Amino acid sequence: MSYTVNASILLTELPLLDRPAAVKAAGFDAVEFWWPFATAVPAQEEVDAFVAAIQDAGVQLTGLNFFAGDMAGGDRGLVSWIGREDEFRANVDVVVGIGERLGTKAFNALYGNRIEGADAKAQDDLAVQNLAFAGAAVAKIGGIVLLEPVSGMDAYPLKTAADALAIIDRVKAEHGVDNVKLLADYYHLAVNGDDVAAVIAGHAAEFGHIQIADAPGRGEPGTGELPLEEWIDAARAGGYTGPIGLEYKATQAAPFAWLGQNA
Repeated sequence: MSYTVNASILLTELPLLDRPAAVKAAGFDAVEFWWPFATAVPAQEEVDAFVAAIQDAGVQLTGLNFFAGDMAGGDRGLVSWIGREDEFRANVDVVVGIGERLGTKAFNALYGNRIEGADAKAQDDLAVQNLAFAGAAVAKIGGIVLLEPVSGMDAYPLKTAADALAIIDRVKAEHGVDNVKLLADYYHLAVNGDDVAAVIAGHAAEFGHIQIADAPGRGEPGTGELPLEEWIDAARAGGYTGPIGLEYKATQAAPFAWLGQNA
């Protein structure tokens, strides 16, 4: 099984730049991150230090989020945020630059919350335009943009796979951009009440990425009630060939113990 460790939610007891080496020491060859900087366009020195940490650790950066705003403060992306279009597009340039240097091919664009007083249709129209822009940009380095349903934030409008797929279909139909793909996070889909097995049966071959955590609790596989192994096997059988992102909260001192020797 090919796993990639999300080092923005795991190994957080370590400084961010030490986490790639910790991922390698834990027996993995791949890592993914949410946006690791405080701003959409960080200083070049910050970018260089991040790239060096990945390279020096000898791991592959398989995924990177676009800048999503103040995540701790409740923001969940700029894609549909009216008034921050220039900031999002400037961030796309930085993301592409990092991806080109590290051979990264998958980039997660969090959609953004509904904004009080803003027209929902206008937000969706902007999102389609921004996703098309990002898709065209990462296509130059052979990349894909990921679109993710998210739980735990009422104002975030993409809660099911169907919600995300409807936007993806618009991007393709209206702009001819076909490299925006569904990020199937089994935890988020399950918590939101989606029929995960049906989503896998209907769309596994089209998944851009899979992430896992158990529910309830968002802990390691085996700490909750989700049939994660069954769902992973079904996605593989359905045509998904990419890595499985480990995006859970550590609930024990050895957060990868559930894997045994299968890392």
